[in-house]
Amino acid sequence: MTLGTAVVETSSLGDRTYLVHDGEVAVVVDPQRDIDRILAVAGRLGVRITHVAETHLHNDYVSGGLALARLTGAAYLVAAAEEVSFARVPVRDGDRVTVSDRLALTAVATPGHTFHHLSYVVRHDDEVAGVCTGGSLLFGSTGRTDLLGAEHARTLAHHQHASARRLADLLPDGTPVWPTHGFGSFCSATPPDADASTIGREKLANPVLRLHADAYAEQLLAGLGAYPAYYAHMGVRNAQGADLIDLTPVARAGADELRARIEAGEWVVDLRSRKAYAYRHLAGTLSFGLDGPLATWLGWTLPHGAPLTLLGESPQQVAAAQRELARIGIDRPAAAATGTPEEWARTPGDLAERRRATFADLAAEDADVVLDVRAAAEWDAGHLAGAVHIPLPSLTERLREVPDGTVWVHCAAGYRAAAAASLLARAGRRTVAVDDDWANAAAAGLPVVHEGPSRRTG
Repeated sequence: MTLGTAVVETSSLGDRTYLVHDGEVAVVVDPQRDIDRILAVAGRLGVRITHVAETHLHNDYVSGGLALARLTGAAYLVAAAEEVSFARVPVRDGDRVTVSDRLALTAVATPGHTFHHLSYVVRHDDEVAGVCTGGSLLFGSTGRTDLLGAEHARTLAHHQHASARRLADLLPDGTPVWPTHGFGSFCSATPPDADASTIGREKLANPVLRLHADAYAEQLLAGLGAYPAYYAHMGVRNAQGADLIDLTPVARAGADELRARIEAGEWVVDLRSRKAYAYRHLAGTLSFGLDGPLATWLGWTLPHGAPLTLLGESPQQVAAAQRELARIGIDRPAAAATGTPEEWARTPGDLAERRRATFADLAAEDADVVLDVRAAAEWDAGHLAGAVHIPLPSLTERLREVPDGTVWVHCAAGYRAAAAASLLARAGRRTVAVDDDWANAAAAGLPVVHEGPSRRTG
């Protein structure tokens, strides 16, 4: 039997989980919180999970590793240097873990993304078959080094450089690289340049293997942007160990309860598309559609621990949102409702509409205020002359900075603009959401300027 590998993608967070097996037993590396997906894969393959391994304590999601290990009886491999609140198999640099008589892992200390990061060299019949690199060596990039605090970023960047060089020296050029991050995750320093890679390819393409340590560190640190606020809580949660995920349906709310929650200032989130939301919605609700990066932007914007109510067209839509949010530690919404805005409203007066527009519409009108809610790096790369810049995650704290008048809100493609416009409308502002691609701004004749780094990013 040849070595088998299965990848469980979590595209909404930009991560991958790996199940590596010999046809009978398997090891799972960096499992996501919703372990039912992993158990389903193991069941289809007819393999038994005997080992679960973490490359590091993750900052971008709640791990399902402890729950998976407990449920299956698997050995749970976590770096010995990590301070955790649960029993685990402590793993150190150079440790060899025998999974079966044909399959084994060797731990390699690869600090950089975190101080105690490990990579796992996978051997099948004593031959190197691949390396699980977690947040260390990614496809054309590496993991970012500032998640443990800006004061550690430079030191960890140098560690990251040495770790990547160590892997490159240790492994054959043909070794497949299997990273956890780098497919949209904010844990990646820069976007990936491929969907698969090997050690040999990384030697040719990856800056960490082409630049000297100081040059690499300078390039990495200069390119780091903001990352989601919920990251601050993930490492702590993972050090404590998360229980089994609870995806059972939450309490259903009727029209009176929904209005009471809105009037109390709670977050009542409409999961429908931004087009459907603009056509008709329950006044006071917020637009974070499930058809976009819900977990990232809602998780980043929602105050930590705040009660959350979900509105969806169907129970399946609400359930999908529950799963997305539980992955980042928003475990149990306070309530939910399904159906249509008319069913969520007490009277027609509870319903509202919102104007959607294009950049061409903006060019044709004399707008009172143009609000750009993109990230700082996007603003620096070019923005509309005279626009106000407040990134979406900062908007709730900076609403008073938005000048008076009707606010035309834009981002890069429309998702963040819809969310921002709903936040402004909840605060009593008149808004127009620009639902258009940023590339169309210049084509519409709008003046795009480059004035250097933004001073309005918070």
